[in-house]
Amino acid sequence: MGGDIRVTIISPGVVESELADSISDPAARAAMNEFRQIALKPDAIARAIVYAIEQPADVDVSEIIIRPTKSPY
Repeated sequence: MGGDIRVTIISPGVVESELADSISDPAARAAMNEFRQIALKPDAIARAIVYAIEQPADVDVSEIIIRPTKSPY
């Protein structure tokens, strides 16, 4: 049956981005920079998305949680 829609929830942990560059509060910016010491590269998230997309039509990847291996969460 064609036209079926599959939906996958991608829940990334901390990922490298320029977001912290816009934080004006020095303490918050320092905390974010410390938090991001273990950040994943954006391509790690992209690879997870490709994995979900490439599954056969009869496979539904409902959720992917991606965390750095050093993450305490």
